[in-house]
Amino acid sequence: MRLNPDSPFVAAVLDIVDSIPPGQVMTYGDVAAVLGSRAARVVGQTMAQFGADAPWWRVIRAGGHPPIGHESRALVHYRAEQTPLLHGAEPETGYRVDLSRARWLP
Repeated sequence: MRLNPDSPFVAAVLDIVDSIPPGQVMTYGDVAAVLGSRAARVVGQTMAQFGADAPWWRVIRAGGHPPIGHESRALVHYRAEQTPLLHGAEPETGYRVDLSRARWLP
């Protein structure tokens, strides 16, 4: 699905993402809920298509995992921002954000 870059939904998603403080995160569903929507997938599509200049690593999957395919790049940002993490077996990809400590809601 190709989204319109001028749509109010796209602008609102990017505004919310820009407001997430360093070291904190929101899930795709959290962003949708703030907008009064249940369209977490559309938030994800918005980030994939228009989020390159936004702090994209601060929007994660519901289980605390970073965007698929961007685990290593996101980890650099999480470490720099001291985002609380839970580590698994693989250091670069086997981790997730500790949502109980890092989740932010405006």
